[in-house]
Amino acid sequence: MTSTRPVDLVLLWHMHQPDFRDGLTGEFRLPWVYLHAFKDYSDMAAHLERHPRMRAVVNFVPVLLDQLEDYADQFATGRLRDPLLRFLARERFEDLTDADRAFLLDRCFRANHEKMVTPFPAYRRLKEFFVFADAHRETGAGYLSGHFFSDLVVWYHLAWSGETVRRSHPVIARLMAKAERFDAADRRALLEVIAKVVCDIVPRWQRLAAAGQVEISSTPYYHPIGPLMLDFAVARETQPDAALPATPGYPGGRQRLATQIEWARESHARRFGQAPTGFWAAEGALSTAFVAMLGNAGVRWTASGEGVLRHSLHEGAQGRPRGEYLYDAYRIADGGTVCFFRDDHLSDLIGFEYSRWHGRDAAAHFVGEIERIAADAPPDRTPLVSVILDGENAWEYYPYNGFFFLDDLYALLEDHPAIRTTAYAAVVGDSTRRFAHLERLVAGSWVYGNLATWIGDRDKNRAWDLLCEAKRSYDLVTASGRLDAARLQQASRQLGVCEGSDWCWWFGDYNPPESVADIDAVYRANLARLYDLLELPAPPALAEPVSRGGGHDGHTVGAMRRSA
Repeated sequence: MTSTRPVDLVLLWHMHQPDFRDGLTGEFRLPWVYLHAFKDYSDMAAHLERHPRMRAVVNFVPVLLDQLEDYADQFATGRLRDPLLRFLARERFEDLTDADRAFLLDRCFRANHEKMVTPFPAYRRLKEFFVFADAHRETGAGYLSGHFFSDLVVWYHLAWSGETVRRSHPVIARLMAKAERFDAADRRALLEVIAKVVCDIVPRWQRLAAAGQVEISSTPYYHPIGPLMLDFAVARETQPDAALPATPGYPGGRQRLATQIEWARESHARRFGQAPTGFWAAEGALSTAFVAMLGNAGVRWTASGEGVLRHSLHEGAQGRPRGEYLYDAYRIADGGTVCFFRDDHLSDLIGFEYSRWHGRDAAAHFVGEIERIAADAPPDRTPLVSVILDGENAWEYYPYNGFFFLDDLYALLEDHPAIRTTAYAAVVGDSTRRFAHLERLVAGSWVYGNLATWIGDRDKNRAWDLLCEAKRSYDLVTASGRLDAARLQQASRQLGVCEGSDWCWWFGDYNPPESVADIDAVYRANLARLYDLLELPAPPALAEPVSRGGGHDGHTVGAMRRSA
């Protein structure tokens, strides 16, 4: 039975990719920005457009917006700096080099095979041909024709098209129906659709924000792990025996973090007309000191995972139902920033479980879970439920990119008499809202409530030590005065790229070696580019991989799956 007890629901969808550009040439080393734009950023906007009474928070990391605008410029000028896009624009496939063939075979099966390859018979047949050829490594690839590679690059992009893109662009339907022997005209037509979709991503979200349907939040510019920028030792607040890097702490981390916060606020104001009200900190990683910094910078809200709240409450959470403490908004110490905490159960249902359900059943179950929260709330309280997760990677596990689940979910929420979808800016702006109080935050993130995903492992610590060494070099060169202001600004931005969280996320022996190798190469190239800007030789250590990974099937982007 539908509950009539009121409940406020905030859906926060986090959109992020690290900077995949070569710092010298501008060449994109990996294609995930435009592929997720073509599939996920477009679909997520379309679902909100289809349901105008829905409200949500959407977090765009500034460096992602930079790259989306970079792709828009590439399409406008015709100077493509992404090798996969150049293959789509290529006139002939009969004269591919061995390096071209190896590149396409390596890249064009990187997708969730169950949901993005197997459903399409022509694409599945290309995979079967590849498996046969791969079994005869010395000569196998040489028997694959130009038609094979043309079809492969087209099908890879068709598989990465969003469901709403397929429904609104006849070219996609025509190419899927044709299925094989795609020619240069087909490839150009597909490239034109990709360009149209990608170029409209930022304007589309700007329109949704201007209409008041979504609140756009931000993150420190290059997605650094704020608590660790301030103090490595905070990792031991949840894991007292955690191994730390050889370097005592990140040199000048407080100033660097403040700089990234200010860069993000300036970027957001330029794109959306005003500074962001709130920040989803990278990976929801917070500490008391970091929240205080956000407050001092004018950030009115932030958020983290349920585990961080549980650790911070200590005995106050033991033996108590989650509903007694989770569905409040908290002020930390005496600061002005309000902190919200993710309902891990509900968020992970969307991120990891509902992909195996029928879309309508999953949507109804989710609404039922919200109703139960409302029914169990104290009579004098209106619970505020935070569902926070990645707006990109989960959908490749769903049939039709999650189309039916999201469409049914938004329809149910729009028409529900008691569930009110809202945004955090509205909550912190409500003068009648009661805020709970926390004396301090135990440092942690949305991942298990700790920071172990980014520090403590041998490879992760080595990555931090390489970064710390580069930062010391940066400080010495800055102090010397031998570089002009423009060069120093370039170096500062390049250092920001190196400070991003994504590199350490991947390092360790539990991630697939192919994906780790990609990220490892980008990280070391970014550090090398920083030394080049500083006019210093790169240290010999950058010639060796930081991490080699291990574990799972690296041919699927599913290895990159996240819930927040």
